[in-house]
Amino acid sequence: MPVIAMNQEMGSQGKFVAEKLAEELGLEIVRHEIMDHVAEKMRLRKSMLQRFLEGKAGLLERWGTDEASLALFKVEEILALAAKGNVIIRGWGATHVLRPIPHIPCVRIGAPFATRVKWLMNRLNTDDEEMASEEIRHSDMAHRTNMQHQFGVAWGEPMQYDITLNTERLSVATCVEMIKELLKRPEFKETPESRAKLANLTLEYHVRAALRANSKTADVKISISADSGKVKLEGIAASTEERHAIAEVVGHVPGVKSVDNKLKTMKYTKMFPASKT
Repeated sequence: MPVIAMNQEMGSQGKFVAEKLAEELGLEIVRHEIMDHVAEKMRLRKSMLQRFLEGKAGLLERWGTDEASLALFKVEEILALAAKGNVIIRGWGATHVLRPIPHIPCVRIGAPFATRVKWLMNRLNTDDEEMASEEIRHSDMAHRTNMQHQFGVAWGEPMQYDITLNTERLSVATCVEMIKELLKRPEFKETPESRAKLANLTLEYHVRAALRANSKTADVKISISADSGKVKLEGIAASTEERHAIAEVVGHVPGVKSVDNKLKTMKYTKMFPASKT
């Protein structure tokens, strides 16, 4: 059940590499569908969320977007898609989110800036080089900002990827063949252990997202781990009521078989004014 995480870089022809790869391997390509689900969970208009991610949102829209929730729901959606398998996930930080899973290759399709500008001009059938250059600069800046703010990593950091392919020198067909060969290597063989790691991480983020989506538990900061459907909760709850609310929300998450609630309740010391003598 191949899963490929691929970055999204304007003008690099990554779209065509993904389409050809999906055609030859019988995979689904996912990109904009993630936005639909995340916008629904955040109760935002899709158009507004798209403007935010592209760096085009106004001041009020930026203030109204909870970046912590956005990052969390994005990770949950990416992991859920990867757990289903047979998919190429383009953009959205998938190369960072899925990097801990051994059998999922993280691929970057890139090209020099001038090559990307030329490609975009041809695509738009324009001779306005400055307009094309500005569009690519803006896109790159939005990607860098989103990756840094939401995941704390540099978008262009080479070590974030297993392979980087330069479409200035490599054709789309060559890129596809190189990725297919990478999938055959023993390093990317899917194993029971790698599947379990993905399943556990996916369940962990389903739990985190459920807590975030519930008004009673949206702001909790606790440690969550999952292993074969068993979820362990550690940390401090503000009150007994919050501790119970957390356990109740987690217990209703699909896939959770049991909850090991090791949360401690914060103790408050009642302060009395000093007596007057």
